Amino acid sequence: MRSISRVLGISINTVTKLLVEAGLACQEFHDLSVWGIQASHVEADEIWARCGGPAGDVWTWTALDRDSKLLISWLVGDRDAAAAKLFMSDLQSRLATRVQITTDGHPAYPDAILNAFGRSVDYAMLIGTSKRRVLGNPDMSQVRTTGVERHNLTMRMSMRRFTRRTNAFSKKVENHCHSLALFVTWYNWVRPHKSLSVPYATTPAMAAGLTTSLHDMEWLLEIIDDRTAARKSSRSN
Repeated sequence: MRSISRVLGISINTVTKLLVEAGLACQEFHDLSVWGIQASHVEADEIWARCGGPAGDVWTWTALDRDSKLLISWLVGDRDAAAAKLFMSDLQSRLATRVQITTDGHPAYPDAILNAFGRSVDYAMLIGTSKRRVLGNPDMSQVRTTGVERHNLTMRMSMRRFTRRTNAFSKKVENHCHSLALFVTWYNWVRPHKSLSVPYATTPAMAAGLTTSLHDMEWLLEIIDDRTAARKSSRSN
């Protein structure tokens, strides 16, 4: 952010303000648009990042539709039972079909998934190389987390804030969330996924049936500008 402010000759506060506006707009867009997802297999995981200082840390919970590569749900918080329940509740509310869920062996998952889905889910855990059925009747041959783990790598490669052992971490958790919201909207709606790009460029949102169009950065900027203009109009009224 400081590099951008130097290149453009603008205040770091202006860059921060624009990031906040972008994050809020993208979060609202995700909440309004990513619903009724007809997924078959969902993989969930957590990714660590430093935040607020050298000793601070924060976890981002992610849920990925294995087939469309759509990032359905994400949550920033602690790596505890309370965050797991909020995360799974949000995931459940966005799905339109019974799914098979695979997670790692984190002990917060079983209760969180049971609390959100009841018995209407097929759930298995992958603990090292061992597979364990937890709920329903999961297809054990489909128990894997390689998709969401690869997506976590994409997050680390795309956002400097997730790079380990660096001073590029977010100083405020709110800014960390804003950066994530911007990334998620770009990833789902703008960035063609290589595994989906045959015979033409396809984004996760297109593969999930949320849109038929390939969007670009100008479209993303319009979302941000429209929300900013709407907020200014509501304040003036």
